[in-house]
Amino acid sequence: MSKLLPLLLATSILLPARAQTTTDWLPPLPAWQGNSEALIKSKGQPWVTPAELTGLSDSPDYAATLKYLSALVDSSDLLMLQQFGVSAQGRPLYVVKASRALHKIAQNPQRPLLLVQAGIHSGEIDGKDAGLMLLRDITQGDKAHLLANADLLFIPVLSADGHERRSKTNRMNQRGPLQQGWRSTAQNLNLNRDYAKADAPEMQALLALINRYQPDLYIDVHVTDGEDYQYDITYGFNEPFAAISANGASWLAKLYRPAVDAALIQAGHIPGPLVFGVDSKDFSKGISGWTASPRFSNGYGDVRHLPTVLVENHSLKPYRQRVLGTYVLLEQSLKLLNEQGKALILARQADLQARPKRMALSFKASEQADFIDFKGISYEVRQSAISGDSYVSWTGKPQLYPQLPLYWDKVVDKEVAIPQAYWIPPEQHSVIQRLKLHGIELSVLDKAQKVTVQQLSATAYKFADKPFESRLMLTEATFSRVTQNRNLAAGWVKVSTDQPLGRLAVALLEPTAPDSFFSWGFFPGMFERTEYFEPYAIEPLIAQMLAEQPELQQQFDQALAQDEALRANPRERYNWFYRQMPFYDRQYLKYPVLIEP
Repeated sequence: MSKLLPLLLATSILLPARAQTTTDWLPPLPAWQGNSEALIKSKGQPWVTPAELTGLSDSPDYAATLKYLSALVDSSDLLMLQQFGVSAQGRPLYVVKASRALHKIAQNPQRPLLLVQAGIHSGEIDGKDAGLMLLRDITQGDKAHLLANADLLFIPVLSADGHERRSKTNRMNQRGPLQQGWRSTAQNLNLNRDYAKADAPEMQALLALINRYQPDLYIDVHVTDGEDYQYDITYGFNEPFAAISANGASWLAKLYRPAVDAALIQAGHIPGPLVFGVDSKDFSKGISGWTASPRFSNGYGDVRHLPTVLVENHSLKPYRQRVLGTYVLLEQSLKLLNEQGKALILARQADLQARPKRMALSFKASEQADFIDFKGISYEVRQSAISGDSYVSWTGKPQLYPQLPLYWDKVVDKEVAIPQAYWIPPEQHSVIQRLKLHGIELSVLDKAQKVTVQQLSATAYKFADKPFESRLMLTEATFSRVTQNRNLAAGWVKVSTDQPLGRLAVALLEPTAPDSFFSWGFFPGMFERTEYFEPYAIEPLIAQMLAEQPELQQQFDQALAQDEALRANPRERYNWFYRQMPFYDRQYLKYPVLIEP
């Protein structure tokens, strides 16, 4: 036994006990004190939240959270608690409605509605405790004016099962709360990868909620990992230069960001952009700016024309600081909707009514950098005796990186001409059901109809080596397209792109899109053949074909000369001829969804 092994074994036993009371293995902290600390109520004051009773060092379990919320709702005519779904393990999922006209919420097209969601990753629960404090101050304090011209939907915990998988050792990279939930659901699904495919019952319930209430602004609260920097509250959205919803993105960039940044700075916080390091060991190489695809909340919001802000509080900042910053962000969001909500509604309506000819499916980083004065933390690169590699050790000392290169995902990687419609055969029940979940309008043929469509055939494809989010994804695929006239029987489903969610339909049904149903593996049957041949049957058929079509011999000889695998595999030689025969499965490798250009 090596001398190192007993030490590692001892560490594995001792670390959890140590982790119950400290996070002193994390980088040192810059000092912080902000005006937002005045928001905290202390023990003995009315309506103090469970988290405040701990000085915002811990967060209550699900039962205690709902107990507090229920009492708060019962105390006020401004609040209503509504169950909107059930988790995989059977826990009820709740949304709090806050309005001066609770039974008319979302019915006034001129009254903006904010949806705030916490606990999609339940180890990242800052939004829950900030939301409880804000609701308390709206109903029991002096902030009822926040509902003067705007309404609020607040989901305290979306991943309830993950929330209850609580532990003091769930997230080693994060400072608090003391008890942290788990990142994924009981089905081990990451809900912030599930928006497009909508496998989880929690996500299906959330989509139904969005379709029912049609919010105008959506805030999804997380905690990030990764590099150390001075910013405590970072957030982002798909920027106007790469947004599907250009008008909503412009409102976020021109009105929302300046107002929220100013409020956070005034409260003593340091707001920053949602960015990631290009090289984890060399920060001077710059940072990357992300354009999210529809599997994520902010990418999904963009493609369905729901302006969406992804909040990523900095994991290395104390829980107390993060919760208070989140409170300020949420309060300012409501203030802004009271002042500029009608402009947001108009922007969103413009996006819903737009009918562009083309659509970007994905973006890649620009080679041309923008530049930003980045408020970072200094670091040292050290050599590890354990891994044999180098690693970054953050010092906790603020350091400004002037004019740091910033590479945004703003170059179109894939785009497509938006077709008139997609046609789905009636046997594709799962796909049809998911489209309905998303709120996309469908029509079903009641009698046969002749249409001109494109039939796509996969000419090359590759599945992932292992499952991701409980699905075996397609990592690569290329297609050939053939235009043909088809007589579609009654029961086929038409998905027109001439509808408010037409761009969402494209993102889900265009197979080369990164989060399409095809990419997520919803059509495994197209890759399987179920009818085959025996040599004794195909030999005489090949002889007959060659006698009737002498040119086939020349084509076969040419294929043999060009394809080593064909020369080496007798079965593949048969397959070459089999593919020329009417016996061959004509649905093999055919994308089941037809495209009407």
